[in-house]
Amino acid sequence: MTMLTIGAFAKASRLSPKALRLYDELELLRPARVDPDTGYRYYAPEQLERARLVAWLRRLGMPLARIRQVCALEPGAAAREIHAYWARVETETATRRDLAAFLVDHLTHIPTAAASAAHAPRKDTTTMLELRYSALSDTGLVRTANQDTAHAGARVLAVADGFGAGGAPASTAAVEALKHLDEGPLPAGGVLNLLEDAVQSAARAVQEAAASTTRAGSGAEAVETGTTLTAMLWTGSQLALVHIGDTRAYVLRDGALFRITHDHTLVQSLIDEGRLTPEEATAHPQRTLLLKALTTADPDLRLHDAQPGDRYLLCSDGLPLVVPDGEIRRLLSSAPTPDEAARALVDAVHAAGAPDNVSCVVADVVETDPRTDPS
Repeated sequence: MTMLTIGAFAKASRLSPKALRLYDELELLRPARVDPDTGYRYYAPEQLERARLVAWLRRLGMPLARIRQVCALEPGAAAREIHAYWARVETETATRRDLAAFLVDHLTHIPTAAASAAHAPRKDTTTMLELRYSALSDTGLVRTANQDTAHAGARVLAVADGFGAGGAPASTAAVEALKHLDEGPLPAGGVLNLLEDAVQSAARAVQEAAASTTRAGSGAEAVETGTTLTAMLWTGSQLALVHIGDTRAYVLRDGALFRITHDHTLVQSLIDEGRLTPEEATAHPQRTLLLKALTTADPDLRLHDAQPGDRYLLCSDGLPLVVPDGEIRRLLSSAPTPDEAARALVDAVHAAGAPDNVSCVVADVVETDPRTDPS
């Protein structure tokens, strides 16, 4: 039988030798023969059709794990699978298009009220933005203790999800370290700098909580004690966001739901690399494995411009673990108040079995007229 060297096969299939070696390791495209002495790979001409299919599917952006499934199917079934994949891509592309529009709107400079007034007719009206908020934390139906902490205040919104023997004290310590920003005027300085300083205090508080757990226990628990944190600080027109771990923040704007945090988990990194699909990630045995926590790495810090009518959601992973984003959007859209929205989300988690603790903070950005304030 005529065999092709890896170089000749790479040229004929338009796949690089490096890609062919990777596909061999993944058992996606095994060579017909490997020289036992040199380890050199040889391919049969009839393997070209499969190789070209792999190349075409990669050009579509299909993850390798799904390509392996498609290549194992009969042609008719493979065609249906490719059609289903592309339909999903088109749906996700539309969602990303909406997200891109949101981000462009978010990052575009919005003139202040004072600057706008300099170029517009004066009006005898003054409006301000404020938050209406609610926080709810629940143990769930399986866990015996609640290691989540949730807080909603006039300026600070926060959700922390502790883990390990001292998980509950760790999450509480992280949130408590931020609460002073709710009281009195904000100190001078950039809001992101203020939030970063507060988060550093929170990290130290978590370390102290872990040390207390060590002193109270055998000492082995300290390695496993920590917390995630997602928090926002309200300035009156903007929300400064800090995020680390797999707690999340979403914004519901004009009926569309956008996730504005990125999970720091193993499965999210595999999705980002194209090695897992979001569907495969839901069943991954290490889906809860964190790559970052509050005391192990620097958190993400960003500033978000708020708009009247925005509804923000901060939550622990106990919510998206069992409630898909589409249902989260529906519940947030239909609940009249933050209290009712938080309760509806927790109820949905219970209806799905509530295998983990769940915490939700919901905050609405609303317009107010200070002249109607009785104070």
